[in-house]
Amino acid sequence: MGLTGGGGGTLWSEESTDAIPAPERAEWYQDVVARAIAPTRTALTDPCSFRASTTVLDLGLLQVSTFTYGALRSWRTPTLIRRGDPELFSLALMSRNSMWISQRRNDASLSAGDAVLFDSSRPFEAGTGPLPDPASRGTAAPLPGTVGSVMVHLPREALRLPPGDVDRLLARRLCARSGLGAILGQFVQSLERHALECAPQERERVGRALLDLTTAFVAQQLNACQELPAETRRRVLLERINVFIDQRLADPGLTPELIAARHHISLRSLYALFQQSQGESVAASIRRRRLERCRAELARTGPGAPHIQTVAQHAGFTSAAVFSRAFRSVYGVSPREFRKEATAGRPVHGSSRDRTF
Repeated sequence: MGLTGGGGGTLWSEESTDAIPAPERAEWYQDVVARAIAPTRTALTDPCSFRASTTVLDLGLLQVSTFTYGALRSWRTPTLIRRGDPELFSLALMSRNSMWISQRRNDASLSAGDAVLFDSSRPFEAGTGPLPDPASRGTAAPLPGTVGSVMVHLPREALRLPPGDVDRLLARRLCARSGLGAILGQFVQSLERHALECAPQERERVGRALLDLTTAFVAQQLNACQELPAETRRRVLLERINVFIDQRLADPGLTPELIAARHHISLRSLYALFQQSQGESVAASIRRRRLERCRAELARTGPGAPHIQTVAQHAGFTSAAVFSRAFRSVYGVSPREFRKEATAGRPVHGSSRDRTF
């Protein structure tokens, strides 16, 4: 199944083994991987029980894909490389279970929270489960459960770092559980939920932001962040600050002074960064996000719906009166009226995009 974006072409595609006969699943999976990454050879442990699904998001220069799959082994051989090579780097972020990959005499055993970089221009071997003994790598090994990963695919030349340095990272386990790796992971996962809401120009900006984050993450592994262009460092800093704000919206003490101190920049630099990049002040950005979070929570109805006062507290508002005035000024109704309309199933009042802060 494919979804077409406003600029033409397929923006988002989804496929699975649901309708694929068991004898054809290995070939089907090889075709999916060939289109998303590069041609490989695949061996399934048990074609009858094998299940897999994939989604691919096209962001122009970059692609993002998600994979879930059962027990298998795969190989990208010199013969396949000679037949055709997209010359891509792929950064895989593990979300479920474990797998391994070998490339350029490096071996990586990966589990959820790990990342690994690999290159379509070099032979590699990969499989589900823990890293096996070399003597047993000829066939697929059983593995309970399903492996899940999300991958960023980009042309080799787009990663503006010394190729020889990047090669040292191939098939090495990289930690993506915290810091920049966690920010990158959250950013990539959010694309599946929200990319289709973006206009073509916005998707281009999203692609550039993803390239910056991916490049910065790789540079961090090489201790080479200072070699990045100044504009890339600026955009990465902005993304780190945005994640910091989103994670701390419930804290009434979230102030521009705190944000600047935590990111080791001056208050003046913080103000300039937001005004130039986001067209709003830091305080306005915090207020907008708090109200957007409250609006989403108030739209929830039913037995588990949170109380209005709880919604306000969880968004960092210090009093019900302050929250009510702020909400009405943006959405044109009080929080109570908004909840009443949502409960009645009537269209709720506007969006914060329709008003200024």
